[in-house]
Amino acid sequence: MKVLFMCTHNSCRSILSEAVFNHLAPTGLQAVSSGSFPSGRVNPQALKTLKDAGIATDGLSSKASDAFADEQVDIVITVCDNAAGEVCPAYFGRALKAHWGLADPSEISGSQAEIEAAFASTLGKIEQRIAAFIALNFETLSTQAMQDELNRISRL
Repeated sequence: MKVLFMCTHNSCRSILSEAVFNHLAPTGLQAVSSGSFPSGRVNPQALKTLKDAGIATDGLSSKASDAFADEQVDIVITVCDNAAGEVCPAYFGRALKAHWGLADPSEISGSQAEIEAAFASTLGKIEQRIAAFIALNFETLSTQAMQDELNRISRL
């Protein structure tokens, strides 16, 4: 099963989600990430946050959704706090879709400690949601039940 995490710039929240998912997921589950308007760079604090948590950052990059146009994506999850209304590219038409909105920690201004705390908080929310997702029994869930679970997890 392939999960695509989407955000506007694919530089922070979707990158964190991709890395955490791949860190926690068992064999057979894989995450990728993309942006509707990718920035072309990964936020340095996002990379530092992942490294500090012991999560690999190799291969993470900011890219557009069309990078996956020729791949089968099973689930698309938007993670921007304002992306719920964004239209998913047509080539993801059959994929289940969910919105797991998260405030953007890169918009926090303040001391380095406050910025690091915002990123750590976001990472914690992502870890909680992904752990709940991975705990699902995919073999027994109908498509509608899976959609319901994705929506339930968004409220964690």
